[in-house]
Amino acid sequence: MDTAALLPVALALMAIPVTALLLSRLRFGRLPPGPRPWPVLGNLFQIQPVRCRCFAEWAARYGPIMTVWFGSTPMVVVSTPELAQEVLRTHDQHLADRSRNRSSERFSRGGMDLIWADYGPHYIKVRKLCNLELFTPRRLEALRPVREDEVTAMVESVHAAGKGGRPVAVREFLAMVGFNNITRLAFGKRFLTAAGELDEQGREFKEIVNNGIKIGASLSIAEHIRWLRWLTPVDEVAYQAHGDRRDRLTVKIMEEHASALERSGASKQHFVDALFTLRDKYDLSDDTVIGLLWDMITAGTDTTVITVEWAVAELVRNPTVQHKVQEELDRVVGRDRVLSETDFPNLPYLQAIVKESLRLHPPTPLMLPHRASAAVKVAGYDIPKGASVTVNVWAIARDPEAWDSPLEFRPERFLHDNIDIKGCDYRVLPFGAGRRVCPGAQLGINLVASMIGHLLHHFTWALPDGTRPEDIDMMESPGLITFMRTPLQVVATPRLEKEELYKRVAAEM
Repeated sequence: MDTAALLPVALALMAIPVTALLLSRLRFGRLPPGPRPWPVLGNLFQIQPVRCRCFAEWAARYGPIMTVWFGSTPMVVVSTPELAQEVLRTHDQHLADRSRNRSSERFSRGGMDLIWADYGPHYIKVRKLCNLELFTPRRLEALRPVREDEVTAMVESVHAAGKGGRPVAVREFLAMVGFNNITRLAFGKRFLTAAGELDEQGREFKEIVNNGIKIGASLSIAEHIRWLRWLTPVDEVAYQAHGDRRDRLTVKIMEEHASALERSGASKQHFVDALFTLRDKYDLSDDTVIGLLWDMITAGTDTTVITVEWAVAELVRNPTVQHKVQEELDRVVGRDRVLSETDFPNLPYLQAIVKESLRLHPPTPLMLPHRASAAVKVAGYDIPKGASVTVNVWAIARDPEAWDSPLEFRPERFLHDNIDIKGCDYRVLPFGAGRRVCPGAQLGINLVASMIGHLLHHFTWALPDGTRPEDIDMMESPGLITFMRTPLQVVATPRLEKEELYKRVAAEM
């Protein structure tokens, strides 16, 4: 074929990417730089499994604000405290909506809960309910016996399992605390028989959780590529059946509490009781009440487990830190009683360990993405309406410009400076900040401090014989939340002489 005849074809092919670029610029404006996306797919197949690490590596190459394409949808990722403040404070009002995929749209009944709600009258109302009614200091104090019950039950289980120097998989004991604590706080139920096995409602609860994970994961990549959705249509029957099953269990528990309230005339402090008595005052629909209860389950079950397992790993790798906090515990608590949350104000080093653990190993390393309700500019770049924006909390916590020796586990940094971890200091954001900051932050901090404090007061922690600190796998598992990739195996040697101090302190409430 004549070369001249091929010229129009070549020019047409060259024009395709140029035209696509121009159309993208017209649609989205001047987006931040980022890895070059593939047509249709975006960067989906370039993203490594542990996204916080992948995005941190890309930020080192493309800059602290960058665009990552999920199919044809841009997500802006920021990785410095200054940019986090711009997103979460300066432009908070316009960057506070929530990106919902087909799965979260159905689970949340169109954003009728708190986590998945867009910023607006509904969100403001429910947020007010959380701040003024559910997570108040008075209610947290009233529920303290529940937390201390579950933590002392954990101590009893670890003591029995670790006798004779047997290594224990610490995560399984932490998971039981996380599960029992949040179900008791939310539902007022300890789903366990006298033999320590799940009862009928507990088994139903677990099956509902596992089924939700299963059907939610079934949509996968098609969520980001619109033209693929016809290949993976939403199984409306499965979602409806799951929602009905979840509602039946929740309503049954609510009816049990309503009957108890009618008999006794006194309301308890559990969240289900609070929501039942406050639903008229706040004009709460059934979908919102049920959604809020399950939000608490979703947000509170694994996050404490993750934080404490990472903390124990760091304390085993840093025995000097472990010894120092045990000296503080012995001085304040002594060896003749168990730790109480009322001791926390006198335990600054323990609190510093909690903060350092949440800094270095945030359980949610990438904030759940916000969605722009209006076009804004961040660092001079365009954030178009409808774009997603997230903060790489993990990267900010390891930024050498923000922290001295950021990769070291050094709780002392929180003793010298009064650093807030609940959304006021943009260098450390385990609970988010701004309009979408976690309302249950103090509850989470109290439980983590109690778990770490009891574990360190009752036991000295070490690696099994033949295992060196450098043998511990300090990599994260893939996912929205970051467990240790390899569950931690450790030896728990009792420190306290009195056997009764290793018994559960039960609280019936």
